[in-house]
Amino acid sequence: MAERIVRQDSAVPTKVHAAIYARVSTLNCGQDPTLQTRELKEYCERRGWQVFDCYVDNGYSGKKDSRPQLNRMMQDAHERRFDVVVVWRFDRFARSVSHLLRALETFNSLGVQFVSLSEQVDTSTPTGKMVFTVLGAVAELERNLIIERVRAGLRHARSKGKTLGRPKKDVDVERIASLRASGHSWRTVAAMMGLSVGTVYAAARSLHANALCPDLWLLPSGRLAL
Repeated sequence: MAERIVRQDSAVPTKVHAAIYARVSTLNCGQDPTLQTRELKEYCERRGWQVFDCYVDNGYSGKKDSRPQLNRMMQDAHERRFDVVVVWRFDRFARSVSHLLRALETFNSLGVQFVSLSEQVDTSTPTGKMVFTVLGAVAELERNLIIERVRAGLRHARSKGKTLGRPKKDVDVERIASLRASGHSWRTVAAMMGLSVGTVYAAARSLHANALCPDLWLLPSGRLAL
């Protein structure tokens, strides 16, 4: 009897809850998110999925990866409130390949599938999983290209004799020593000299080092370069 009950329960299909996401960049150029949501609802109906909610960002650029409805959907995903996210097209959802991949990795860790209707990508299928892997490789290539461009820019700047990094500050260490000797606190000394407390303290420590090795720290003017 117990075995029959288990078989009957296992035969009942689990209802899939779908989250629909749509976005339009502008509202005054005839763009209507209804075009997206209507087709997505019809797709969910054909698949036998129940629409949990429609998340629509009106008038938000795809360049922003933080949008009110997108953020709300991601929060609901973390709370396991739906099983699959359905979008009309990749660019309606993510601003870049890396942004898309981060979202897909989040969904994957939460057990949430992802479907893009126009690209016919479904991460619950073998083909969709392959696309996910390819996107990961593309995102890694994108990161490596950015790193290489930055390094090439730094090499080019150095070849022209440009000094990289934060500019050095000319600090009057003798005045710091004098103010400290007068009983002023580090914060007061920093405020009086228009410097940060950390810079003042580092200068004072360097002044102590200069007493041990005079030619190491001070400029010819008696000031300290930090």
